[in-house]
Amino acid sequence: MTTKLKVTRFRTRRPDPLPQPPQPEPVVAAPAATVIGDRAFFPDADSDGFAGMRFPTAAPAATAATEQSAPAQIDAIRQEGLTGRQLRMARRLAQKHGLPATSDFDAVRLLRNAGIDPFQTNSVLELVAAAGNGAPPLPPESRALTLTPGGDGIQLPQTIKPVQVPSAELAAEQAHIAEVARIQRDIVARRKRKSLLLMARLFVFVGLPTLLAGFYYYTIATPLYASHTEFVIQQAESSSTGLGSLIKGSAFATSQDSIAVQGYLQSQDAMQRLDADIGFRAHFSDPTIDPIQRIEPGASNTALYKLYRRNVKISYDPTEGLIKMEVIAADPQTAVKFSKALIGYAEEQVDQLTARLRGDQMKGALEAYQDAEKKLTEANMKVIDLQEKNKIVSSETEIGLVSSQIGSLESQLTLEQLSIAQMESNANPNRARMDPIKRRIVTLEDQIAQLRSKLTESSATGQSLARVQSELLIAQSDVGTRQILLSTALTAMEAARNEANRQTRYLSLAVSPIAPDEPTYPLAFENTLVVMLIFIGIYLMISMTVAILHEQVTA
Repeated sequence: MTTKLKVTRFRTRRPDPLPQPPQPEPVVAAPAATVIGDRAFFPDADSDGFAGMRFPTAAPAATAATEQSAPAQIDAIRQEGLTGRQLRMARRLAQKHGLPATSDFDAVRLLRNAGIDPFQTNSVLELVAAAGNGAPPLPPESRALTLTPGGDGIQLPQTIKPVQVPSAELAAEQAHIAEVARIQRDIVARRKRKSLLLMARLFVFVGLPTLLAGFYYYTIATPLYASHTEFVIQQAESSSTGLGSLIKGSAFATSQDSIAVQGYLQSQDAMQRLDADIGFRAHFSDPTIDPIQRIEPGASNTALYKLYRRNVKISYDPTEGLIKMEVIAADPQTAVKFSKALIGYAEEQVDQLTARLRGDQMKGALEAYQDAEKKLTEANMKVIDLQEKNKIVSSETEIGLVSSQIGSLESQLTLEQLSIAQMESNANPNRARMDPIKRRIVTLEDQIAQLRSKLTESSATGQSLARVQSELLIAQSDVGTRQILLSTALTAMEAARNEANRQTRYLSLAVSPIAPDEPTYPLAFENTLVVMLIFIGIYLMISMTVAILHEQVTA
């Protein structure tokens, strides 16, 4: 950085070199100059020798007239609107000519009265040139009226300033000022050159790519149509309490399912299904699409997947639980077809997400119920087998019948025993009557013994009635237990079915896909602006890197 020197500035102007006037032709017997006081006059051939002379008798009157009009002249000069610089020049010029000026405006008045233009910079030079044509040098403070032979006439009074050679200090100062001015001019030229180079680089590295991008987006790019769709994944209402009821119905309840569906729709599996069902590759291989957005028919699946990710945009809003999908195609109807196909894939994926969970829950409950039902059937068959084997429908009923028979026989036996005892209490009992009673008593006792033995002793079937009753009771108890287990399994199966129903997910459309009537892409202005910003950023990074490396190398 160059620092300007603080020097005293003079308002001077170096005059241009004056051309050499032509040499006058020699004049024979030129009239001599007339000297009056300190003034010299050179009359020409046609003059009478008194041209331009001011006689002493007329001087007082002219001076008085000038002094009387001085205030008016100063007022007129004030109304001219002269600048401060002009007034300072007039004051210095009046001082050089020795005029007794009391103010800047008075200096202008005196110079004009003396015939000197205060704002003409070459008035002194004209006077010097006139003296160089042959006139003798005059004192510095003198004024002269000259008549140049062969000239145009009378020259106005001029102040002749002697030519002074500048001192060494002044010459050094002027050389320093000239050097500083030269350095400043070099700096300005270098800045202009660098500015031009910067503008050229910006045009090449930023402007030209931006113009090419704008030309592509405005004239070459194929118009594309976008179909917008919004859907939400919901679940069945749950009757749970506690923490589960707090998130019931919120977006957090189905956030995992929504994220899973979003990932599936952005996968290669969905792309391959879309290509197989509708022809995604064939649509974007159409020759009417521009080369940048078109894909070759034999391109790889990776290239096709990149194109799929660029034209199928899916986002998930966790605050609202909405999945937003935008499908881009060269035809509005094709964009709607792609959207509907992807929505169908999403519904299938939603069903598959909970199908295994629901199947596992129902499978376990159903197996438990079937096992309980089978074992209950086996218990019932065992009871039937016992009944058929022992020829007893119910052991309790059979025991009740035997017990009632024993009770009635015992009652009869008691009556017969009372009758025999009464007969034996007589002095002369009737033997004929006592013998039948005794035989009936014996018969009754035998019958009662047989019945009692039937309860405890093995019969023809090999089992006693008490054993049969025990087996039947155990079998019936097993049947009761199996019935309870079957009821529990049935309840568990119903609960599993309800839980499986609550695990079911539903895809509900919030915004259905509609065919647009105007192309959505390309966004010509926005894309061009983005390209310009990208190239500006690249240019700035490269420029800063080069500048830093240059500074490190040259340090």
